[in-house]
Amino acid sequence: MNPKSSPPEWGTSIKPEMQVVIEKLVSLGGKPIETLDATAARQQPTPTDAVVAIMKEHNIATPPALCEMMDQQIPVTGGTTQIRIYTPKKGEAPFPVIVHYHGGGFVIADIDVYSASSQALCEQVGAIVVSVEYPKGPEHKFPAAHTVSFDAYQWVLKNAAAMQGDATKIALVGESAGGNLAANVSLMARDKAIQMPVYQVLVYPLANNDLKSESYVKYAAAKPLNKPMMEWFVKNALTSAAEAADPRISLVKANLKGLPKTLIIGAEIDPLQTEGKLLHDQLKAANVDSAYELYKGVTHEFFGMAAVVPQAKEAQALAAKRLRVALGAHKTINV
Repeated sequence: MNPKSSPPEWGTSIKPEMQVVIEKLVSLGGKPIETLDATAARQQPTPTDAVVAIMKEHNIATPPALCEMMDQQIPVTGGTTQIRIYTPKKGEAPFPVIVHYHGGGFVIADIDVYSASSQALCEQVGAIVVSVEYPKGPEHKFPAAHTVSFDAYQWVLKNAAAMQGDATKIALVGESAGGNLAANVSLMARDKAIQMPVYQVLVYPLANNDLKSESYVKYAAAKPLNKPMMEWFVKNALTSAAEAADPRISLVKANLKGLPKTLIIGAEIDPLQTEGKLLHDQLKAANVDSAYELYKGVTHEFFGMAAVVPQAKEAQALAAKRLRVALGAHKTINV
């Protein structure tokens, strides 16, 4: 797969496969998210759509799924929410459990858009993955998503055994806004004296409200995430811009002591790069066992693109390795 043009000005270090995805996304004709209302924004082509189109174009087959999927509605504050449970087809129960929170700036996207990540985690860790849907702004503003995310975690704790899961071996994974949610679930578990997850993987997490950080300046015009989109997310997800300073949004301002072992995965060509590294530094300062891995030449949203982007395959393998060790799941089911 070769890009059709030279690297974009906003990402001169972009890897060829990553550039192919971005070119395909642009070719799908989506309108700039920041010019739309939330309803229209949710209908725009996604990076996942671009990956699917590339696979079709290049005859890249989707390997047979090694995990079964089942959707379910569960009770949460304000009603119910959807979860999707991925269960290994092979291996011995009880399985460890990963609770997965998708991205989308607390406004767009859903568990379908992030299904490739959930499936990969299930297959490579040999764990049950529970992907959580949560309420979004502007219809349901902060902290609705945070509240429901924690409700879902508590539901998993109580119902793990019924899913063939081991309630003592639960980890969290979140991407972008979902990385913020995963860290907040750990914080809420600590503060409410609820069982803590044994590990968390935060993939380019939303962790600060500094729109003048080094990576915000350098990658202000990047794709698929740029500064105008982040400003639009803030406007739609929060009651006011000042609310972005809340330590639940700006995790770097939170008391991070006592959080579980953490892996933070960063993307180089990403406005959120700086805050992900800063969160790692703040975790270390709070005596949390934190590791940080930055993947060069890739953009925000790369993690779920393992079918076409080599760095995504590497990042998934790293996350899976760390999760297997933390969860005591030393055998993968795809070997």
